Amino acid sequence: MHRLNRVLRGWTAYFRFGVSHATFRYLRHFVWQRVIKWLRRKFRRSTWKELRRRYCGGRWWPVTDEVRLFDPARVKTVRYLYRGMKIPSPWPSTS
Repeated sequence: MHRLNRVLRGWTAYFRFGVSHATFRYLRHFVWQRVIKWLRRKFRRSTWKELRRRYCGGRWWPVTDEVRLFDPARVKTVRYLYRGMKIPSPWPSTS
């Protein structure tokens, strides 16, 4: 989970500028499904209830004693401000 957290943090830090909140919510859902699917494949004999108790702390989001799975949906997005006429023109002014 440490490596997955690093990748998720880096990806969301790069894409947080812009309109990406819906994408982060989708990413949260996708990551949760993949981690749970991996846990169910790894521990085939354990029931869903046991897996939730052991690897999610009795809740729904995967967490262990030392690490918690990064939640991309909690990243605040920052929009670029409209700069209008403040954007410098590469062409010389003719006026």
